[in-house]
Amino acid sequence: MSHAPQWGFFYLDSRHKICDNVYMVILVDQDGPLADFERGFLMRFRMEFPHISFIPYEKRKTFYIHDDYPATALDKIESICYAPGFYRNLPPVPGAREALEELLRLGHDVRICTSPLSRYEHCVLEKYEWVDEFLGHDFTRRIILTKDKTLVRGDILIDDKPKIEGILDPLWEQVVFDMPFNRNVEKKKRLVGWSRWRGVLLES
Repeated sequence: MSHAPQWGFFYLDSRHKICDNVYMVILVDQDGPLADFERGFLMRFRMEFPHISFIPYEKRKTFYIHDDYPATALDKIESICYAPGFYRNLPPVPGAREALEELLRLGHDVRICTSPLSRYEHCVLEKYEWVDEFLGHDFTRRIILTKDKTLVRGDILIDDKPKIEGILDPLWEQVVFDMPFNRNVEKKKRLVGWSRWRGVLLES
């Protein structure tokens, strides 16, 4: 069991020991690696605006989805992302729960490190509700909500954002969770789905 102080924003120490084995604090972004934002958004967009051209998943070029669409579509995109139930009903990414549970069994300290929308009225609660349903209630105690992930102490951050910036130099190493819009990122470890997470996260 970890003896790290379980505050909601950062740790004083990131590496701990169980017996003689060093284990890691692994931070995992929620939207993308765990909750399938891309699939959830595309399903809602095509359902609500069937006569408007959509951007297929494989042609997504930018992290912020509204940057891929013309300005005239902004209000439609916001009507989806800010709507009650959107974050709550995102489909889970296959294999994510099993991987996180196995990492815990191996002794690693897994935390969900997620940035809420600035218009947080529905987003914050729904992130907790999503975790409760798809990962289990115990994982709700492992959620870290922050607008600046560089403030969070850890060894690894699994995140699909191509470039993560903040007020500090991060102490974690980013593992890029593969998406079409981040495939130009080089010189970082890359996790393509969860089926081969061991080779990426546990390699020396």
